[in-house]
Amino acid sequence: MSGLNLKDLYHWCSIPVNQLENHPQLKTPFRMVKDSVEMGEVMARDFIEEIKQANNDNRPIRAIVPCGPKCWYAPFARMVNCEKVSLKNLTVFHMDECLDWQGNLLAKNDPYNFRTFMEKHFYGDIRPELSVPQEQQFFPEPKSIELIKGKIAEAPIDITLGGWGQDGHIAYNQTRRHPFSKISIEDLRNSELRVQENNLDTIITLGQRSFGAAYQFVPPMSITLGIKECLSAKKVRLYSDTGTWKQTALRVGLFSEITSEYPMTLLQEHPDALITATIETASHPISENLDWEFKGINA
Repeated sequence: MSGLNLKDLYHWCSIPVNQLENHPQLKTPFRMVKDSVEMGEVMARDFIEEIKQANNDNRPIRAIVPCGPKCWYAPFARMVNCEKVSLKNLTVFHMDECLDWQGNLLAKNDPYNFRTFMEKHFYGDIRPELSVPQEQQFFPEPKSIELIKGKIAEAPIDITLGGWGQDGHIAYNQTRRHPFSKISIEDLRNSELRVQENNLDTIITLGQRSFGAAYQFVPPMSITLGIKECLSAKKVRLYSDTGTWKQTALRVGLFSEITSEYPMTLLQEHPDALITATIETASHPISENLDWEFKGINA
């Protein structure tokens, strides 16, 4: 599928939020939670139970972990510490990292330095005797691409946790908008760890979200695990509690055929994928404005 039919898009966005979870046209399973607090608990619990099962089976567990959503870090640390869940068998492949215009890592105190954020909020509050061994923490860097790809290839990934962007990107696997270098769905499906320029719409969206629309401060490049690596996991779980800028991508992800315009539509090919969103993120303004008589150019 090369693009979205506007009539279809209008239909998906007009579905009332209370009809989403069990809608007969869902292409990927969907779970809705009340708010960010509940989602943080749910996301943390999902991961904790995977780790506990691996510990009970006395086997290693390998996970791809995102920088965000923010709501799950405190619950995760609390569960690990209170329930004495050892993370010694856990190997973490961090999903992505931001880069400057020359493809270099950002300063450690930059708000978009994902490693700094994760070291503080994901690892920082976990008791040292329970924490992930440092040699089992893999942060993506341009100089480490082949090393990390090799480590990922050593054994199956058990679970990928993540979110999605305004265009349905998973990690930083955005729809490619370069006018002279289009990619097919097959290209996207087989994408791997790489350095890339970020799309202008991603930069503008992140500027609006983080810097009062000062897009000038948003990192213009990134290094990201590819769709192939993210979806290679036995389980894939995506979550979002960030509201309006994720709403349309969610509807496309739930109902559209696979399209490179919205990479998260590839989830429907996965045998064990689940999308979780808050009520605010699952809502859509079009569903609340059905007096609009839509007449689109390709409807």
